[in-house]
Amino acid sequence: MLKRFLGLCAIATAGLSYIGWQRREPLTPLPQDPYIQVFFNQTKTSQYRDPYRHSQRSGDNLEKVLTDAISQANTSVDVAVQELNLPQVAKALIDKAQAGVVVRVIVDNQYSDGWSGRDRNWIRQQDTYSRGKYENLFIFGDIDQDGYISPDEAAKRDAILMLRQAGVPIIDDTDDGTKGSGLMHHKFMVIDNHQVITGSANFTLSGIHGDWLIPESQGNANAMLRITSPELADAYTQEFNLMWGDGPKGQPNSLFGVAKSARPLKNVPLPSGQVSVHFSPHRTDTPLGQTTNGIIASTLSNASQSVDLALFVFTDQTIANTLGANPHLQLRTLIDRSFIYRYHSEALDMLGIALPSHRCSYEKENRPWHSSIKTVGYPTLADGDKLHHKFALLDNHTVIIGSHNWSNAANHKNDENLLIIKNVTVAQHFKQEFERLYKRSDLGHTDYLKRQTIKMQEKCEGREF
Repeated sequence: MLKRFLGLCAIATAGLSYIGWQRREPLTPLPQDPYIQVFFNQTKTSQYRDPYRHSQRSGDNLEKVLTDAISQANTSVDVAVQELNLPQVAKALIDKAQAGVVVRVIVDNQYSDGWSGRDRNWIRQQDTYSRGKYENLFIFGDIDQDGYISPDEAAKRDAILMLRQAGVPIIDDTDDGTKGSGLMHHKFMVIDNHQVITGSANFTLSGIHGDWLIPESQGNANAMLRITSPELADAYTQEFNLMWGDGPKGQPNSLFGVAKSARPLKNVPLPSGQVSVHFSPHRTDTPLGQTTNGIIASTLSNASQSVDLALFVFTDQTIANTLGANPHLQLRTLIDRSFIYRYHSEALDMLGIALPSHRCSYEKENRPWHSSIKTVGYPTLADGDKLHHKFALLDNHTVIIGSHNWSNAANHKNDENLLIIKNVTVAQHFKQEFERLYKRSDLGHTDYLKRQTIKMQEKCEGREF
């Protein structure tokens, strides 16, 4: 026990050292638009005290953005998020439900049951990703560190269990009578039918604060927006109601995935600009221009000077072709390190190369750029953290952002949302975030890419493609 305690102390010290290093690069806070506020959990313009680790760190507290919005609700709170494991968010929702506010929650079916019922043996049998996720949650929930999650500990740390015990209604994407859609991948909340909280962040420890077992982790790099607009809130509420149907234990009339009818792009004017919203997925026979990926491509085609991309994954060939069609565009692209050099990543096209898959085949319709660019790479992040952003900045005045990854799965399988925001003040926040990431990035033909190339050449030597 003493050895474990000393180990945890060493980890905590390392984490504080890392956080101290983070504070050396202060940036000036930017003004916020009165109708669209922007927050980043890794920004250097603000600091907060981690509510669980109790350490001071840089960044906007995205969980507090959520709980503050919930605390202001008078009539209703609708939450649609792939995963929710933040206890303070659960507590805020429970408090409002007990005060008579209508609270409804939709999550992906993988995360609709409390995690605290999983024992250590079950965790050990999972794949690497799931094992790491549940090991972090288990240690987070094991408050007294006795190797066991007691009912009292679960009631304080297992957010879904807390909601269910309090009687807050929850459904997932199997409530339509199926085995589930691709992913219920939304990340939004609607307050009183007039305010929308949305962005790229799941309502999780790893999505907002950081992995519990990795003290230097600052959470996946994410953005969150708080938008005040009854018209935009109505669009999100309509999407929510399609999925909700008649709620839990009702008829299987919830609509997820492509069962939902097509919803056209909706333009919402604001006093300081315009917001357009679109929802996925789309049937495969939908005309490209009417799909979310098609709308992204069309919007990008209007850029005249510059495009900056910060994306978790980028695998849509049509969007890449659109960007490649304008050789005069100043293009900079950052993609998460775990995805950037996969055989179907469009980063490879931009770099003018192609890599085979683990089966030694190339991506269908692959089109490496003849005029390749070097301003493509991945940012240096703390261990455990991912570049989870899904945003584009066009000509320093238009932002594309949402839950929607730039992939075929997002376009045709997952429940997703996308915003196109024309607002210079908002754009400046994304500009500052991009520059923060870009200045600490590995770009072009990196050593990592060279190693990947050699690895695949050796693996596929002598094969015919």
